[in-house]
Amino acid sequence: MPDVLILIDQQKAKEHPKWGPRNNPDAEGNIARLLAAWRARGWPIFHVRHDSTYPDSPFRPGQDGNDFSPLTAPLPEETVIAKRVTSAFIGTNLDARLEALDRPSLVICGWLLANSVEATVRVGANLGYTIRLPADACWSCDKRDLTDRLWPAEDVHQLTLALLDGEYAEVTTTDTLLGERS
Repeated sequence: MPDVLILIDQQKAKEHPKWGPRNNPDAEGNIARLLAAWRARGWPIFHVRHDSTYPDSPFRPGQDGNDFSPLTAPLPEETVIAKRVTSAFIGTNLDARLEALDRPSLVICGWLLANSVEATVRVGANLGYTIRLPADACWSCDKRDLTDRLWPAEDVHQLTLALLDGEYAEVTTTDTLLGERS
């Protein structure tokens, strides 16, 4: 069974200015490259859509931010998993769908690395899934800590990758994943 590609929160809300400066401007293009490769081979793809329950969230259903971004939007026959919290495994049927596929390995990418992507990777690893995380198909935003220090997006990105690598996922790249599949 080939890896399942899981795209996290590829919705218009990710462009909202409230998130602040980000890193990795090529992330969406890399996600689109992965998506094209999986589609060309007929491999399983799951699109995760965040349906926020917070009234002021750009991801709340019923507004433009909840819509998928055109570059990586699902095709009608592709699976969409709606989530209400950060992890795509909590309160959804993602685990049951993966069980039906005999618990394949996963490639997880998307937005926001230090939030929904990280939560999904951690829970998936704790459920026993083998996960690969293409660092260049995710991105981060600046984050202020509790001491009021502002951490640049690239620092947040690299630290999050370091925390996940080895214990929760194998951090890799889009080119490496595509090279394995040629």
